[in-house]
Amino acid sequence: MTPDVTCIGANETVAEAARKMTELGVGSLPICGSDEKLKGMLTDRDIVVKVIGAGKDPAEVKAGALAQGEVVTVHADDTAEDVLRTMSRHKIRRLPVIDHHVLVGIVAQADVARALPDARVGDLVEDISS
Repeated sequence: MTPDVTCIGANETVAEAARKMTELGVGSLPICGSDEKLKGMLTDRDIVVKVIGAGKDPAEVKAGALAQGEVVTVHADDTAEDVLRTMSRHKIRRLPVIDHHVLVGIVAQADVARALPDARVGDLVEDISS
C-alpha cells in the first residue's frame, strides 16, 4: 500500500487534478468531498477520455463530476487475499484503503506485483485485463 495519499477535492477542477498528478508523478487521485469522505477515483484516462476527448474544458469541469457510483475500497485490516479478490472482481488497478471511513492509502497493481509471487500477480493482471 502507498500511504499518505493526496486527494483532489470534488469542487476542484480537472485541470487542477492534472497538475497534482504531474507534481506527484501519479496516474490517479482519490476524489474527496468537503466532508473528507471518498467520493471516487479520478484517473489520467478519465481526464483524456471523459473531458479532453469529449471536447470539455478541464479548467471548467469539476473532479466530483467524474465520480461514478459507489467507490470500491478495502479496509486497512483486510488480507492480501481480500485485496486480490476485490481487484479481480471489479477489474480495477488502484484500490483505496480506508480505516473507519478515512482514506489511509492506495493499493496499486504495482504494489501487488512487488509483494506477491509471480503466479499470483499474473493471475491478477489476467483478471483485470480480461
